[in-house]
Amino acid sequence: MPILHLIPPSLDVADELLRFETDNRAFFEARINSRPPGYYLPEGVRAAIALAEREATEDKGYQFLVRNEAGELVGRVNLAGVKRGHFQMCDLGYRIAESAGGKGYASEAVRLVLAKAFEELGLVRVEANARVGNGGSVKVLLRNGFRQFGHSLRSFELGGVWHDRLHFERHAA
Repeated sequence: MPILHLIPPSLDVADELLRFETDNRAFFEARINSRPPGYYLPEGVRAAIALAEREATEDKGYQFLVRNEAGELVGRVNLAGVKRGHFQMCDLGYRIAESAGGKGYASEAVRLVLAKAFEELGLVRVEANARVGNGGSVKVLLRNGFRQFGHSLRSFELGGVWHDRLHFERHAA
């Protein structure tokens, strides 16, 4: 199992985060919808970091950068759309650099962020989605104890093509 560290994004890593996003832009955009063009500018990444910090302060979402044992930025993982009250849940998202694929980073990053969700944040349910055909993401979710609870037809458009999505959930132990 790889040794990874999750750290919240901060302005002191804005340049590194911009490089990570621009270096992996084509890889990510082949799998998920693209970010607005302004995101890929220094001020766009700084604004995104400020938003992430504000959402964490307001208990609305938590973003983390994923660093490997050597300290390299290899991915991102987030807990978005936190709902408290009668729900105590959120949505999981993650992305791993193309060069870091196949090393177990996604599975370990998800394991680490689930510990934060359930132990530190007191959430009881985390949901995730995977596009049908994205076997890698499905494996990551299943390895981390998620179970599929739904399948929506033509619910995600990418590059002009509509895709089905699989819906997963994981509950605190």
